[in-house]
Amino acid sequence: MTIDRRTLMKTGAGLLLFAGLPAHAAAAVLTRPLGANPFTLGVASGDPWPDGFVIWTRLAPRPLDDHGGMPQMTVPVSWEVAEDERFARVVRKGQAMARPELGHAVHVEVSGLSPHRHYWYRFAVTGSDISPAGRARTAPAADAVLDRLRIGVAGCQNWEAGLYGAWGALAREPDVDLVFHYGDYIYEGAGRPVGEHVVRSHAGDEIYSLDDYRRRYAQYKADPQLQAAHQSCAFAASFDDHEVDNNWAGDFDQDGTPPEAFLLRRLAGYQAWYENMPVRRAQMPGLQGIRAFRRLDYGRLLRMHVLDTRSYRTDQSCKDIARADTCTPEAHASPEMLGHVQEAWLDEGLGNQRTWNLLAQQVIVMPLDVRAPGQDRPVFETDLWDGYRPAKARLVESIRRNGLSNVVIATGDHHKHAAGVVPEADAVPDGKPVAVEFLATSISSGGNGRGDEGLAHMLENNPSLDLYTDRRGYQLFDIAPGRWTTQVKVMDEVEKPGGAIRTLVGYQVTPDRPELQRL
Repeated sequence: MTIDRRTLMKTGAGLLLFAGLPAHAAAAVLTRPLGANPFTLGVASGDPWPDGFVIWTRLAPRPLDDHGGMPQMTVPVSWEVAEDERFARVVRKGQAMARPELGHAVHVEVSGLSPHRHYWYRFAVTGSDISPAGRARTAPAADAVLDRLRIGVAGCQNWEAGLYGAWGALAREPDVDLVFHYGDYIYEGAGRPVGEHVVRSHAGDEIYSLDDYRRRYAQYKADPQLQAAHQSCAFAASFDDHEVDNNWAGDFDQDGTPPEAFLLRRLAGYQAWYENMPVRRAQMPGLQGIRAFRRLDYGRLLRMHVLDTRSYRTDQSCKDIARADTCTPEAHASPEMLGHVQEAWLDEGLGNQRTWNLLAQQVIVMPLDVRAPGQDRPVFETDLWDGYRPAKARLVESIRRNGLSNVVIATGDHHKHAAGVVPEADAVPDGKPVAVEFLATSISSGGNGRGDEGLAHMLENNPSLDLYTDRRGYQLFDIAPGRWTTQVKVMDEVEKPGGAIRTLVGYQVTPDRPELQRL
């Protein structure tokens, strides 16, 4: 098979080629026993369809060593899927190749399974240990009438800021069908000495190269409580900014790096994200970028639109500096948040007959005036949808044009729990709502937080908000045909072991009106 460089560049195939090549075309195949335990990063599943899901692992016997301690050779990995946790009734099995070109990650798109039932999966390497077993549930058939669905929402898991007790708690939640990870799976910054506000340190300096990103993922994924969450159910993973660089937007980073240089870093971040997430081959990056947006349907009950609010943005307004005196609300006019293709895809997908539409995305949509107490003029962040008001107006118009009252938005990034509504017009925040928005806080970013202390002004300045609190945790969506219930879960301690989880507040939404009701 001969491919010249000019053809490779023209097609933009790049990384995609490796998925279809025979093992000998990528690297020599390991024939001796690998030894040790190569499954130190755990297993995961993702993106359920009615007939199957993705199963994932990445071989790394020594996670922080060069190449995870792996020889630079292709390694055959066996996998099996069973109807029972003892693997007495194996229904699918096969072999995949863990290639050095992809960090020895394995993605298997399992098909041929029955809809809406649990399965167990695991991996094995000859001459080594068997992986832990994970569990995943297929989606229901397209026309199925579903009476209940449970989705967890979590993200922002800064290694240095806290421990992952919230992931352990989410892993123990009963009957969770899916976890939406909204992003900030890793943080890109340099490690700092352990001290005040640093619970545990990153290994190494700020990350730029593909090997840097791989090592950072390995450090995060070695955490046993995060592994437990992945083993408990399937994930729908997206990304936000820290998978590449803080507040990046499209072709631009926050430091003014020339785009042609930043795009090399972005591609490394994309590839490492793909290598470490249980996503399908359609999400594999190439020289033309990545297509991370996609849909997951749960019978007639729910359509989940997983969005990418980073890759197609125009740059932030006002040089990403939100000040009342220099960046007025009118100046928050960066035109593109989703890009033309994704925006048209979302508009088309909203025209469906499901009971609920879930926009699973990253940054706050509802207007959020962040002015400090005593300030007279409103202040709006430029990295949120507030900085992209033309794009927000088109999103609102798409919801209205499709005649929808059943849109719920799941959001992250902000390290706060919040609940509110998206108004028809930003200038009238207490006006007619078009969607409900639940902002899920961080797993660890921000440390223990300050609860409600000093935040009363946020509710006073934002009539579309019902909740705004600085606590760690996650959210649980219990979705039924006539009622959507959200539980806001909070951890009392993340800076040391022993944190406890509790429900802070619950909300109810009905599909006929985008309004919040406290339970």
